Amino acid sequence: MTIRAILFDKDGTFVDFDKTWGPAAFRVMDRIARGDRGKIERLMQVSDFDEAGMRFRPTSPLVAGSSADYGPLWAEAIGVPFSKAVTDEMDVLFVEEGLAGLTPIGDPAGAIGGLKARGLVLGVVTNDSENGARSQTARLGIDHHFDFIVGWDSGHGRKPAPGQIHAFLDAWSMAPHEVAMIGDSLHDMHAARAAGVVAVGVTTGPLVPADFALHADVVLPSFMDVADWLDRRA
Repeated sequence: MTIRAILFDKDGTFVDFDKTWGPAAFRVMDRIARGDRGKIERLMQVSDFDEAGMRFRPTSPLVAGSSADYGPLWAEAIGVPFSKAVTDEMDVLFVEEGLAGLTPIGDPAGAIGGLKARGLVLGVVTNDSENGARSQTARLGIDHHFDFIVGWDSGHGRKPAPGQIHAFLDAWSMAPHEVAMIGDSLHDMHAARAAGVVAVGVTTGPLVPADFALHADVVLPSFMDVADWLDRRA
């Protein structure tokens, strides 16, 4: 079957999760707590955040979730009612701090530009906000390669539900077998399987399980290997 389109997860796939989001999240916690050390410590506790290593533990709800998932925990930690205003502030702060320390995996410009040159339709489906995804792809100089970018707040739900992928299939009138989903987590693979697209796992993220291959159609070392995989399929 010919692959006509590729959808990418973002964090852990072409953005280095730990190097980008560990330091960024700590700065967000400091800002949203207004520097209150007690609140910062409560935020780190509910986020399973390792301050010494400046990174999230694998059990953290922030590793594969969205602010809609962990927002209630943060609201409780800083002592405010949970509301859309809370997630809105979190998303704005995460966009700002995520850009400040943005660290790519491999060479996104070269690899994704090469895939676009093959005539593929490309998209990003992420549990980050849509603004966060658009801002980071722009900073990496690859936003113009993507025909479709959605986040948790784009109106299609969030992974592991398949709504984001279904939205792409509908928008481009493609059959599931014509589309591959590239991601580093079970959320990505479960969304791909639920939508019926080809599930391609990469091992560059913080949540890669030992049995990843059982949940994916193929597992690659990195998204940088996608072009070679396509050649082998051909």
